[in-house]
Amino acid sequence: IAVGQRGSRRKVVEVAETNAREALERRLAESASQRKLLDGLAELAGIGAGIERVEVYDNSHTAGTKPVGAMIVAGVDGLQKKEYRKFNIRGLKLDPGADRAEAERAAAHAAERDGAPQSADDYAMMREVFERRFGRALKEDPDRESGKWPDLVLVDGGKGQLSSVMGVLAELGLDAEVPVLAVAKGPEREAGRERLILPGRDEPILLPPRDPVLYFIQRLRDEAHRFAIGSHRARRAKTVSDSPLDDVPGIGAKRKKALLLHFGSAKAVGRAGLADLRRVEGVSETVARKIYDHFHPNG
Repeated sequence: IAVGQRGSRRKVVEVAETNAREALERRLAESASQRKLLDGLAELAGIGAGIERVEVYDNSHTAGTKPVGAMIVAGVDGLQKKEYRKFNIRGLKLDPGADRAEAERAAAHAAERDGAPQSADDYAMMREVFERRFGRALKEDPDRESGKWPDLVLVDGGKGQLSSVMGVLAELGLDAEVPVLAVAKGPEREAGRERLILPGRDEPILLPPRDPVLYFIQRLRDEAHRFAIGSHRARRAKTVSDSPLDDVPGIGAKRKKALLLHFGSAKAVGRAGLADLRRVEGVSETVARKIYDHFHPNG
């Protein structure tokens, strides 16, 4: 390692030292500020100081299609983007014993109570996300040694979402171990008038509009919302680019291209007969039969 001792080379070393010192000072100041905000959040949630990991959950979908749940993580050093997770919702399951109409009526009642439009599927999505997140955590890290367990969970939503989340945690035996705070949007979804809801507390907490902790909560919620929407759009875009031919065994990119060039669309391929399929370059008798059987499972 060569270290400049004089002249222009020494000046370069001094500039590097100054930049490093200032960067360290900024980082320490940011960490101190972040710690103060985390302590304020802990006091708000009634769990004492020392929060190291906060997980924030939101979900996104378009009219119930391609639903995605999202989890972001924040700590003393700010947002921990390597810890972000998305959950492609596998199936929207309503509460056992309740039909769709009853579930939708319950959702409408919760929407009126919470002051924000919801559907029964929003609660089912949140249930699935928490079942998968904490069910897996119990299997992979039952002793809480990985540092991946949250000190506090923030949920974007009102009493309906909070009830769904607490139901899952109760089933897993974690309702007394994982602190949860729901962040409900204020009247007319106005920022600064959010209501903070704690389990077992009837009245929501209302912080002053300029409270630093409220700003912090808003930033976390907005980041979760951004990540959820981005993940949903990516999933939807992937689906748009997918083709029914992708599910046919033995059809690679080359044969897929040949079929689309010959017939014009995947739908036309599905309507084609065996003789028509055999006329496509690169499609043998065996492959033609596979394609035909795939689109005509009943013969």
